[in-house]
Parts: sequence; C-alpha cells; structure tokens
Amino acid sequence: MSIEDKIKDQIKDNKILIYMKGSPYEPKCGFSAKTVQVLINCGAEFSYVDILENQDIRQTLPSISDWPTFPQVFVGGELIGGCDIVTEMHEAGDLQSIINEAAS
Repeated sequence: MSIEDKIKDQIKDNKILIYMKGSPYEPKCGFSAKTVQVLINCGAEFSYVDILENQDIRQTLPSISDWPTFPQVFVGGELIGGCDIVTEMHEAGDLQSIINEAAS
C-alpha cells in the first residue's frame, strides 16, 4: 500500500482525525496542544497520528490535503483546517455542530 493510500484510508476510516506533533497526552508543539484542547472542549472522540513518528506521512500529507502546516484536522473525511481555523470555528460556535454531526 502506498503512503498516499494509507493517508486516504486513515482519513476515510476515522470520523475525526488530527495529524499532529506528539500525542493528545503529550503534544510536542503549542499549536497541536491548543487544537487538541479545542476538540476535547467540544467533547469530540477523535483519533490522531503523530507526524513526528511518521515522517513519510509528515512529508506526504501536505500534498494530499493542500495544507502546508500541522496540525491538520479532518472531520467526516474533509479537512477543517489547522489550529487557527479550528479555534476560530470553536469560538464562533460552528465547530460544535460539525463535531456533533460527525459523531452521529
């Protein structure tokens, strides 16, 4: 299986997925930590991929998602965005409905 297919399967197989530096329990950057906290505040059950442990994913994902930075949050197979966008959506109240819809 190619790395592109692996990434596409991860995105398809997880309702909410974050590609991040570190883990939700030990984030390795402030942006990843803040994004995880927003997801937790929304009550989201999510999966994660540590891009520091998966260099092939770290190098390949930006060309698939057309998003250059990490973290990257996918909900229902669609890229939501990174830390700033997820935080803004949460503050505006839009993220919660997207999370709820994905969970149902």
